[in-house]
Amino acid sequence: QVQLVESGGGLVQPGGSLRLSCAASGFTLDSYAIGWFRQAPGKEREGVSCIRSSDSSTYYADSVKGRFTISRDNAKNTVYLQMNGLKPEDTAVYYCAAEALDMCLATMTPYEYDYWGQGTQVTVSS
Repeated sequence: QVQLVESGGGLVQPGGSLRLSCAASGFTLDSYAIGWFRQAPGKEREGVSCIRSSDSSTYYADSVKGRFTISRDNAKNTVYLQMNGLKPEDTAVYYCAAEALDMCLATMTPYEYDYWGQGTQVTVSS
């Protein structure tokens, strides 16, 4: 059974940090691009960052550039999103997704991704 499971979300104060994990089971991540998306209440799902498998190239949305870092550990079949300098506007449910074409396009349209996790809540508040 193909499954992606996110973890690491929680409540953090502005300026704080969290590290999200995306663990795969039922398939190996090493041939997929992995993207992180987020969706705040009343807003559309937006692409935050992605990482390609072939060359580990990355993409970041302007809103998180310089604060978030995506990485992958193929040996652990896991992708991470290190989030530093968190702001209240980062509050959302964060999802990871796997893209079989391994393109990691800057458009990061959800329909480009084949498998999705269930999401993890990130709340940034004082």
